[in-house]
Formats: sequence, C-alpha cells, structure tokens
Amino acid sequence: MRSFEFPVDHAHAKSVNETLGDVRRLRWSSIITALLFAALAVWLFTLAHPWSYIVGVVIALIALTSLWMAYWAPRKVGSIEALYAKGELVPAVVAVPRPRGATLLALVNTAKPSADRPHYALVTRNIRTLPGHSLTHVGERVPSISVLSDRSTKSASDTWQMVSPMPIAWGTRDPKVLRRAAEQISGAEWKLLAKSIPLAEDVPRAENQQIPIAAADLPDNLR
Repeated sequence: MRSFEFPVDHAHAKSVNETLGDVRRLRWSSIITALLFAALAVWLFTLAHPWSYIVGVVIALIALTSLWMAYWAPRKVGSIEALYAKGELVPAVVAVPRPRGATLLALVNTAKPSADRPHYALVTRNIRTLPGHSLTHVGERVPSISVLSDRSTKSASDTWQMVSPMPIAWGTRDPKVLRRAAEQISGAEWKLLAKSIPLAEDVPRAENQQIPIAAADLPDNLR
C-alpha cells in the first residue's frame, strides 16, 4: 500500500474536511432523532394503554439505536490522523466543475486485505471546497487518500462497497506537501485518470458507484 505521511493541520481540517463534516452531521442528526423518539415514547407511556406501552417500547428502542449511532459513528471513522494514516495515497482529478463545487474522479484500489489481487476502479466524490486547488480547472490534480468501508459487516465481497477519495488539501494548507503527494503518484496513473474524465458522469449509475478498470488497461506499476 502506498501511504503518505504529513503533519495534519487540525484547525484547517476541522474547518474544511468534508469527511469530518459528514460525520458531525450524522452525529447531530442521530442525537436529534433520538431525542424526538424518546419524547414520543414518554408521551405514549403516559397514555397508559396496553397498545401505547407496546408502541412506546418500540419507539424507545429506536431512540436508543439512534443514540448508539451518535456514539458509534465518530469512533467508526476514527480521528483525522487515523484516516490519513491508514488510507492509501491515490490520484484524483477535478472532472466536473459545478455551481457549488466540483466532482472529483479518483483511481482507487478497492480490494480488501483478504483479496488475492488488486481491484482498481474509478470512483467519484462531489465536494464543495478544495483549498490549494482550482475547482474550475478540469484535470486539476488532487492527491488524495482513499476512505474504504462496507455498508454491512456481513459483506463477504473481496472489494469494499463504499469507496471515496479524501483530498490531502483537506488536511494541510502547505503547498509543498500537496506537491510532494502529487509527485509520489506515477505519471502513468495521472494520464489514465485524465483519459477517464469522460466516464465521471457514469460512475454514480454503476454498481456500488464504481467502474472497474481491467488489468490490461492499468499502468505497469499497478498490475
């Protein structure tokens, strides 16, 4: 795995890293949901009817599940340092400029550690901000870290179901770090990604929102 080490700027990451922002929104949404369902459960219990007790217990369980999600989500994702440390350095480019951001196209190895070979695929991510890069320049190189997970712990697939690039620029303001990261990615990978930009709009419609790349089409260093 090609890792990339750099000092994470906490204040910068907290303000611009959209992965952390997604976790924060999920956490607060879960807390609000838990409070609403808890209040509903209390009201049902005050009605003191057999049916209201049964429904109240069900609602209370939903509230507890939401509260557990608020506790579990940040721990599942981990700290920002852990995300950057355990992810693989991958190439991404600005593929589609949008009125409020852009769509990144990335080339990511989606194989799990148990897989017998790499599984490279094109994936996309819609973003709103990208300090240190141009959101309007199609083909802008955006060195990133892959964030990998499954929708369910029961998945038996050799590949991750949920794959997303997390730009290095969301973890540091230092342009030297961004250049160093881009230079550690081979020119052949950047060339393949640039050639694949027209496929960016097709990725969301693909299975697991991933377009697999055949081994024959990969650069020699990725085969």
